[in-house]
Amino acid sequence: MENLETAIKSVKYPLVSIITVNFNKASVTCELLDSLKKITYPNIEVIVVDNASTLEPPDAIKQKHPGIIFVQNPINYGFAAGNNFGIMCARGKYILLLNNDTIVTPDFIEPMVQFFETHSKVGAISPKIRFYYNPDIIQYAGFNPINKHTLRNSAIGYNQKDIGQYNTSCETAFAHGAAMMLPLEVIKQVGMMSYIYFLYYEEADWCERIKRAGYSIWFIHNSLIYHKESVSTGKSSMLKTYYLSRNRIVYMRRNFFGKDFILGLLYQLWISIPKNTFKYLINMHFKELLVYYNALFWNLRHALDKEVHENPQL
Repeated sequence: MENLETAIKSVKYPLVSIITVNFNKASVTCELLDSLKKITYPNIEVIVVDNASTLEPPDAIKQKHPGIIFVQNPINYGFAAGNNFGIMCARGKYILLLNNDTIVTPDFIEPMVQFFETHSKVGAISPKIRFYYNPDIIQYAGFNPINKHTLRNSAIGYNQKDIGQYNTSCETAFAHGAAMMLPLEVIKQVGMMSYIYFLYYEEADWCERIKRAGYSIWFIHNSLIYHKESVSTGKSSMLKTYYLSRNRIVYMRRNFFGKDFILGLLYQLWISIPKNTFKYLINMHFKELLVYYNALFWNLRHALDKEVHENPQL
């Protein structure tokens, strides 16, 4: 009888593997896990991947939440690799990547699972995201496409008060890396996130590969989480400057082709790079300028590296 009940539950509520990556923020991760204990969806497994934390040892996570699957990485391989290691351990029909600095609402999983169960050609979805410290303000209600010249895009609804103006689910350019659900079968088809990014742009690149495989990306309006944003890297840091600058070019190299690649490269060389250089100089941010150029020159040093274009398979 117990096996029959388990089988019925797995059909009605397919297993969702929730993966989060911790780096030196055990207390923050525990707050996420506390919120996951209150959800109404009855069939989940929670996987926490620690990326070699040293400043705040992750022992407290295992002590306070003994029911989780805990993966200890000996080296910090980055956000993408950390999530990939979690995916390798997952057993769920659906994979939900959650930033450790998010707080979920009790019924946020059901709308996403229901959407997947009724839409076979959807490859990835994200819920509505509001700012945790300004809970009425939207961070994400979808993304606009990345401009193929400037390599920039914007989040729909960003910094707007949520008065119901985005209460309709819709197709969007990208899912949001802070909360992103995918079918495991899609990951098996397109591969996992590229290790080359380490931090930033990895989920946008992943979404492009998912779309090229014939799937769509959706924003789900009636699923809601809250995001504390940039707890691990800081709202503004040299680390953020380096990887955003480096990976913007990496993203172009992996996803733009022919004329689009040439125009994007020319824009970076003749407009974006001079503009950013002037900005750092006029504000006397000399250290940040060095970091910025180091990020750009990384792409020159690795111009012929095949691993820039590799996609790890599950």
